Amino acid sequence: MRATAWAALLVVASGLPDLDVVAFSVGIPYHAPFGHRGASHSLAFAALCGALLALSVRSRPLSAARMGLVVGAVVATHGLLDALTDGGLGVALLWPFSDARYFAPWRPIPVAPIGRRLFDPAGLRLMLEECVLFLPFFVIGLWPRAKAAPRNQATAVDSRGRVS
Repeated sequence: MRATAWAALLVVASGLPDLDVVAFSVGIPYHAPFGHRGASHSLAFAALCGALLALSVRSRPLSAARMGLVVGAVVATHGLLDALTDGGLGVALLWPFSDARYFAPWRPIPVAPIGRRLFDPAGLRLMLEECVLFLPFFVIGLWPRAKAAPRNQATAVDSRGRVS
């Protein structure tokens, strides 16, 4: 899988749990197991996403199992970060074993408004605050890296033991 396709897949995976906002439009209440920050934010859902990806891809430069683990970790991170927010009803991290909603003891991330309110002045200010909060991660993620040499390149050794 090309690096840009892999990056796009990880971006989609990171937001996948928030597709549960559709629950509001079909009458599922926030506090229900399939409501917002419910089942789709659980560690079980993250594991399922990773397993489904691993089963659906053929072997690539990254193994299917490794790709599945990374995608599962990215999806799980969404729920764990939501547990660090200062609003809402918490996150159903342990669903289907428990419908309880959890918050982390430390909640430094302001909760974002849902829907069109995200683009109101208060929502835009909050997105700017999140950009500042996560700036160190953006810098690390976007830092230029040297390209690795291809793994399958054979090296030749002459009769004197020199690598060519």
